[in-house]
Amino acid sequence: MSDTPDRRRYQELRARLPELFRNPPDAAVEILDDPAEVTAAERAKAEALRARGLPVEWSRTGVAYQDEWLTLLRDPVRFPGGALGTYLRSISVGGAYGVVLLPVLDGAVVLIEHFRHATRRWHLEAPRGFGEPGVPADEQAARELREEIAAEPVRLVDLGVLHPDTGTCTDEVRLYLVEIRAVGAPETGEGIRAVRARPPGEVGALIRDGVITDSFTIAAFTRASLRGLLGDAGLITGTGR
Repeated sequence: MSDTPDRRRYQELRARLPELFRNPPDAAVEILDDPAEVTAAERAKAEALRARGLPVEWSRTGVAYQDEWLTLLRDPVRFPGGALGTYLRSISVGGAYGVVLLPVLDGAVVLIEHFRHATRRWHLEAPRGFGEPGVPADEQAARELREEIAAEPVRLVDLGVLHPDTGTCTDEVRLYLVEIRAVGAPETGEGIRAVRARPPGEVGALIRDGVITDSFTIAAFTRASLRGLLGDAGLITGTGR
C-alpha cells in the first residue's frame, strides 16, 4: 500500500470522523487498518476486477473522489466468511445532518414542484437541504423553510433520523413536521416552480399511486402520519374523509 494523496486524505478523514470507521464487536463487514491486510484486500479486488476485464485501478483504497459536496471512499474490508476486498461508500462534506421539512398550513401539507437534475424531471416533494457544520438541525430546518418557500416556522416537531441509503451512504437526515401560517414565493433559482398545498389524504393517495416518488417526502409523511400528526391522512386507503 503506497502513500498517495488519496490515501492521506483517507487517513485524515479517519482521524477527523472516527465514528465512520469504527468496527463494533458484531460488525459483519470489518474495515481494515493494518497495512498488510489493506494491501491484501486491494490485491484480492484487483484480481476480481481483472478476471472480469475491468480496470484494476478500481481496487485502490482511499478517497476515490472528492468535491465541495461529496466524498467517495473505497474502504479495505473483510467480508463475512473472511474474504478480503473493498467497499465503496459516500459521505457528505462536513458530516452535518441534512434536513427534510413537511410543512403544514391550516391542516394541509405544503409541497413544492422541484426540478431535479439527477432524474431530469419535476418532482412533487417536501423542502429539504444539506446540513452545515456547526449549525443545529432545527436552525438549519428554519433556514431551508425561509429559503425555499419564504415561510416562518410556528412549531417544529422532530420526527427523528432517516438513513436514506444504508447500502452506500453514511448520511443521516433529520425529519421535521413544521407548522406554518403562510407561504411566500418559491425560490425559482433552485429550480422550484410552484408551491402546492394538499390535504393529507390526497398526499397519501399520491404516494400510494406512485406520483410522489421522493423517498424523503414519503418517509416524513409516513412518520408524521403514524404519529397521528396529520389527522386522517388516508394512510391505508389513500383517500380523505
